[in-house]
Amino acid sequence: MVDVRRSLAAILALALIAPLAACGDDSKPTFSDPAAAEPAASGGPSAAPLPESTTVATPVSLTVTPAKDKKNVPVSAEIGLTVTGGEVTSVTLKDAKGKAVAGEMREDRSSWVPSKPLKTKQAYEATVVATAGDGTTTTQTTSFTTMGAPGRRTGTGLYLFDGNTYGVGMPVVAEFNPGIKKADRAAVQKRMFVETSPAQPGTWSWTESGTQAYYRAPDFWQPGTTLKVRIAVGGLPTGKNIYGDRDRSATAKIGRKLEMKVDNASKKMTVLQDGKTVKTMPVSLGKKSTPSSSGTMVVMQKMAQTVFDTTDTDGADGYRTEIQYAQRLTWSGQYIHSAPWSTGDQGRRNVSHGCVNVSPSNARWLFDKTLIGDPVTVAGTGDRLEYGNGWTPWNVSWEKFAAGSALPVPSGLG
Repeated sequence: MVDVRRSLAAILALALIAPLAACGDDSKPTFSDPAAAEPAASGGPSAAPLPESTTVATPVSLTVTPAKDKKNVPVSAEIGLTVTGGEVTSVTLKDAKGKAVAGEMREDRSSWVPSKPLKTKQAYEATVVATAGDGTTTTQTTSFTTMGAPGRRTGTGLYLFDGNTYGVGMPVVAEFNPGIKKADRAAVQKRMFVETSPAQPGTWSWTESGTQAYYRAPDFWQPGTTLKVRIAVGGLPTGKNIYGDRDRSATAKIGRKLEMKVDNASKKMTVLQDGKTVKTMPVSLGKKSTPSSSGTMVVMQKMAQTVFDTTDTDGADGYRTEIQYAQRLTWSGQYIHSAPWSTGDQGRRNVSHGCVNVSPSNARWLFDKTLIGDPVTVAGTGDRLEYGNGWTPWNVSWEKFAAGSALPVPSGLG
């Protein structure tokens, strides 16, 4: 289980509503032997035999938590382990009926983490065995009782579909409602586990509000990577008298590498697969009063058909329009989509409300080609992408991203 540091379906719980609207709607989609003494030299004087050297084994010292007979323990409890003179070789946790609880050791072996939250108001007993270098063992047991159901809960979400395939820019995105305060983020982040195969170590980084945390490596994921994620906050204290609602997990794949690069100066989009250009197409971006945002985004959602309705936010200036092949880039409503009404402007001038307009044929070609998590970079507009307006961890340097972690990040990473 990797212990490190913001991821639409049964796994996805949507918690927040985006505050703004631009081109489209702003609604969000529904872990030594002693040496023998040499005898006296032959023919020499008689001498008393030398004593054998001895090795005194250091006794194993083992401390286990929760403390014995502790009550009202959160159901997120781990079996904490402090050992000197040896190492922990066995951890067994059983409920009141003697049924074993599954779990695994943290990578740093500081604790043993159950595979799912414990049951409320239940008695548990943990047995821990530590083994010294000489093979002797020390056993420690502890028993505790978990707390009842909490009155207040933090809603959670994971923007990752179990079994799905994503683009190389897909961050792991965890969501919390209400947001996690800075003082509580380290404890929460310790329970957010990500495993990558092949290994690509990364870190979590929190948005300012604490409503989302992203996980990424220094570079885009390698094609073919497997992401295994567990947001293990079910029953975890997430603030004063508030606890995480449930655990969330998903295992997903990363597909081929595809990138879209939009240049305002040329009014063109270049589509690259595995670093090679496969298509270019004219675009029309946001006009001066409603500019498109410049920055690196990812495809967040795909809808073959939808309706953009901004009448609630823009009043008399709002509009309601049927749209085909829409691909969301921001929470504020910027999309790539089919715009048959602006084909004459595409490649020449910007006329949109902030979206990337493309022709119907190009929109469908893109829609059939892309995956959620494919990176999209827009350059040269009069507006900078705001961090958190969409899945934006690639829009900052690795150093700035890592600074948002609530836990120390290895200095060599990145």
